Amino acid sequence: LDEEEPIPSGKGWTMVRPDSTGSSSKVVGLVEAVERYGRKRSHGTDNMMEGVEPTTERETHTPPRKKARATHLPPITTLNAAAPPSPLPSPHGSPPPQPIWPSAPPSGASSPQPQAPLQPDLALTTLLTLPSLLSHFTSLPQPLQSHFLLTLLRHSPLPVLRTLHSILTPTLARDFLTLLPPELASHVLSFLPYSTVVRASRVSKAWRVIIDSDPVLWSDLLKSTKIWFGGVTERAFAHSIFARRRLNIPPTPKTLPLSHPYKMLFKSRQLTRTRWVDNENPKHRSFPAHGSSVVTCLLLSHGRIISASDDHSIHVYSPLTGELLQMLDGHEGGVWALAACKDTLVSGSTDRTVRIWNLATGRCTHIFGGHTSTVRCLAIVKPEWIEIEGDSGVITREKWPKRSVIVTGSRDHSLRVWTLPRPGDPEYRCYGADDSEADPADEDADDNPYHKMHLEGHDHAVRALAARGRTLVSGSYDCTVRIWDIITGECKWVLVGHTQKVYSVVLDIHRQIACSGSMDGTVRVWNLRTGQCQHTLTGHTSLVGLLGLSPSHLVSAAADSTLRIWDPESGELRHTLAAHTGAITCFQHDEFKVLSGSDGTLKMWNVRDGTVVRDLLTGIQGVWQVVFEGRWCVAASNRNPATVLDVWDFGTDEDEWIGEPPSGFYDDDTEEEDEGEEIEQADVDAMDQDLEVEVSEESTEPEEPQECARDSSQPLAAEVEDVPMERVEGIRASKWAPPSKPSGHQRNRPVLGEPSSRAISHPVDGIPSRLPPINETPTRPRIRQKQRR
Repeated sequence: LDEEEPIPSGKGWTMVRPDSTGSSSKVVGLVEAVERYGRKRSHGTDNMMEGVEPTTERETHTPPRKKARATHLPPITTLNAAAPPSPLPSPHGSPPPQPIWPSAPPSGASSPQPQAPLQPDLALTTLLTLPSLLSHFTSLPQPLQSHFLLTLLRHSPLPVLRTLHSILTPTLARDFLTLLPPELASHVLSFLPYSTVVRASRVSKAWRVIIDSDPVLWSDLLKSTKIWFGGVTERAFAHSIFARRRLNIPPTPKTLPLSHPYKMLFKSRQLTRTRWVDNENPKHRSFPAHGSSVVTCLLLSHGRIISASDDHSIHVYSPLTGELLQMLDGHEGGVWALAACKDTLVSGSTDRTVRIWNLATGRCTHIFGGHTSTVRCLAIVKPEWIEIEGDSGVITREKWPKRSVIVTGSRDHSLRVWTLPRPGDPEYRCYGADDSEADPADEDADDNPYHKMHLEGHDHAVRALAARGRTLVSGSYDCTVRIWDIITGECKWVLVGHTQKVYSVVLDIHRQIACSGSMDGTVRVWNLRTGQCQHTLTGHTSLVGLLGLSPSHLVSAAADSTLRIWDPESGELRHTLAAHTGAITCFQHDEFKVLSGSDGTLKMWNVRDGTVVRDLLTGIQGVWQVVFEGRWCVAASNRNPATVLDVWDFGTDEDEWIGEPPSGFYDDDTEEEDEGEEIEQADVDAMDQDLEVEVSEESTEPEEPQECARDSSQPLAAEVEDVPMERVEGIRASKWAPPSKPSGHQRNRPVLGEPSSRAISHPVDGIPSRLPPINETPTRPRIRQKQRR
């Protein structure tokens, strides 16, 4: 028989079989057994567990320790809430605490069993050791710190790593765009498509300010998306926005800075390029106008539709509702010429008078007489900065005219220049204005204080004119085109070449070219510096009655039912638009589209490829006029027998769409009314008298230049640079300039809403220096400016 294994026994020990039940003895769990074992060891004389609380149980009668067999204890888990005390010594020993129940008897069945005292767990002990651990960690070199942390991360569970990731990610993030210099930030953003740039501007206020105020970024985006048209129209748009802000926007220091105008221009041109094509169902409204009479003139100006008719009337409508806002009655003949500027409207009629209307009140404030036949064409010429090349080749910038003027052309073979009355100026009514029997043509125009000069030279009716700065171009039935200086009244060139009547003219003072269309079926491009014909554009087979000129395209419309798109620089024919069945009666174009009207249809064309985009009107008798600007399009047509105005809105309620005027000139630029910029009328009159005296003594009638072919390789007018160059300025810029006053763009002028003592300087282009320059970053120019010598 095998020897029986000794049965473990001892005081307080009981052998329990696995299948035994109903035992009244207390069963000790593993955790409690370990705790008791720890408490027994804490009574040793070597004080191994300093700082761990002892137990009071069997304090006086501790049984002798037996030599137990070596047995394997299972590992202690730290995830249990009742984890044993840490085997590590406390960083700072603490005295043994007092017993929880000091008065409890040491033994006895009737005495309550004392509960185990609270023991420090592993987490608490680790927290107590953190200061020492941290000091050791910070004293380590960085490579060892990295190794230590990497070791900890490798032994960390996934939830811990997620927590670390959520903390480290925002800590390591850096706003690189705000930390970089503006030039580098602009360069980085220039690699992004515009859709990404727009989304980036919504990341934070700081990014919004950086992106919205960067002119270089937006000019680059305009160029990369092929909607940058040379810089002239872009700068004009920017100046217009700055002018509006000076008047309309009070200082708001707590809001974000306003966007640079180039961003607004980019958005508007993107909308113009996409909405007119993609919006297949624009808002459309039709309403009758002028009974059954022909609409001779149509304008879109400052949220108004202004139409004139051969029924002697002028109507003003709301494009939003079609409501008739005003009826301007007073002319005694058909109205054939209109021009508007802010709240001022100028009209010319077959009754030989020119009338000035206040659109705010609907009153006729001035009536000018002097023409002896129908006033067939007119234009308002506002002051603007232009480049003038002197005899020595020095290019200067001057502002002409000094005050807004009106130029009128008549069938009496002459043109007249008038001062445009300002609001509040004395009213004037010519002779015969209030007497139906008197003839306004009998008035002596010299008695009119607003009359400036009478330009004579044409031998037949003046059919068309165009004017900017101090240059006036007139086309006549005498087959000639004349170039005038509206300040001196001098006829600078008589352009001969057309063989039949001239019906239309356009002008580009920046490229120094003028174009004319004639009944001979040709279009001619003239160089204003030399007076020579640069190009003769042939292809039309009938009267070229309409011309339009934009930075990139010259468009001609003829009675042969076609339109042709030309390159104004080279004279190359780009596209022929042939889909109408009758003579073209009206058209307008921009850098994206052409709208043309003929018998029965109003069509929209893609100006870049010459294809038909859509038909806006079909099945009508005729289209008299069509105009568009921004999101709005208005057409006047005949629907037997009534005359109807159609209005389309290609935008949406969320679109911030700022239209560009067809002429490229904005009439809301109020520089001439600003304090310190205005020149007294007496000074203007004195300068004009000096000019007349000098011209009368020295000028002679120029010889009519012969038509001369020009080599297309010869350079045209200097290309307008993206960044304006500094030019020589001062008294020698004009011999008639007042010597005591500096030029307007060098003067300081207070900004609305700022203290008057805080003046700002205006650079060459008239942009306030407190706003970001058009082609510069906030710190330095992207392209260095050059100075001409």
